[in-house]
Order: sequence, then C-alpha cells, then structure tokens
Amino acid sequence: MADVTAMNETEAAILSRRSVRGYLPRPVPQDTVEHLLDVAARAPSGTNMQPWRVIALAGDALARFCAGVSDAFLSGAETDAIERAYYPRPLHEPYLSRRRKIGWDLYGLLGIARGEKEKMRAHVVRNLQYFGAPVGLICTIDRRMEIGSWIDYGMFLENISIAARARGLDSCAMAVFAEFPGTVRALLDIPEDETIVCGMAIGYEDKTAPANALETERVRAAAFTRFLGFGGMEEKGR
Repeated sequence: MADVTAMNETEAAILSRRSVRGYLPRPVPQDTVEHLLDVAARAPSGTNMQPWRVIALAGDALARFCAGVSDAFLSGAETDAIERAYYPRPLHEPYLSRRRKIGWDLYGLLGIARGEKEKMRAHVVRNLQYFGAPVGLICTIDRRMEIGSWIDYGMFLENISIAARARGLDSCAMAVFAEFPGTVRALLDIPEDETIVCGMAIGYEDKTAPANALETERVRAAAFTRFLGFGGMEEKGR
C-alpha cells in the first residue's frame, strides 16, 4: 500500500511483497531456499503441529514438472478435479468485484481482451511454468487436517514470501496447481493422503515483464475493523 509508511525493515518487507509474474533466469541456491523454509517454519501452528509439507523444484526437475503439468492442462485433463474449492460458488460481493478488477487489470497489461481464449490459455501455461521462476514449490497437507491447520499453513506461506523479500527475492503463491491434483501427484510421487494446497514461485523479478506493472489495491483497516476501548476511536470503522 503506497500510502502506508514502513516503520522498520520488517514492515518494509511486508509492504514491498507483491505477486510477481515474471522472473529473471538467475538461479537461487538450494541453501537459500532451505533457509527461507527454516525461517518460515517459525510460523505459529496450533499445538505446534506444523502441518506444512513442501517439494522444492529447480533445474531439470522443475522443467520436467512444468512440462508435464502444462501438457495435462493443454490436453484438457482434470478441469473439474479440484479437491478443495478456493472460492465460494457463486462468488458474492464485494469479493466478486475485487476478483474481476484484478483479473481485467492483469489481462489489460498482457494485452488479453475479453473472449481471447487462446491468449488466456497461454497465460495459464505461464502460470503452470511458475512464470519462469528458477524455483517452484509445491505445498501439500495431510488431507485429514481441518481448517485450523489450513490457517496455520497460510501463515507459513506468508512467512516464506516475507523472508524472500528480506533477501531481495520475490514470490507468487499459486492456487492453479491445486486444479490438477492427479497430475501433480503423479509427477511428484505425492501420496493420496496428501492434499495439494498450492504452488509458489520464488526468484528475482524481471522488471521488464508487463505483468509486474500490476498494482493491487488494499482496503484500509478503518473499513474492516471495529476499534473498541481506544478513547475517541470507539466504533470507528463501521
């Protein structure tokens, strides 16, 4: 949020975090990725269950995986095979308008007009190739876990992205991989008792990539928070 001032380095990392959709081919060493995951694993989790499981891909392994899942998409496989829905159906306001806005803002930057299905398909393939990032994560969870562990998982993922920013790296959490659970599971030998949560791209931003000019908006705290017991701030926000 451009109008929020960072008060320290931690806040600077949070405020500079963006979903980057174009990366330089510059590699990220394994020890760097392992360090980011070690830092992220300090995320809080209920009774310290630590429900996250991660597969980190780079080099030839990443290339083979991206090719396999892209081929599955282009062949029309598993289009309705999502194991856990990401959005409610139907999606209601104000969330529907927010989703539509970011979608059309991004497509505008990419030169994709309404109804240009082939260009849209090509963009999905770019998603499935981690937007050219040198590191791709696939994150899974024991399918018996309930919503509390999924909340914990969200904090773990956020920690990865913030720790990456502190190292000059960027990231993009990607739900698209959860749409192809059978393919992802087969390509990476993931057991049936694990649910695909998401993927994440990690790397160095390509500042020339059109998609990286996307600027998203955030609602300020006063619009979604009730402040009680703060002197003159009671009931502010609703």
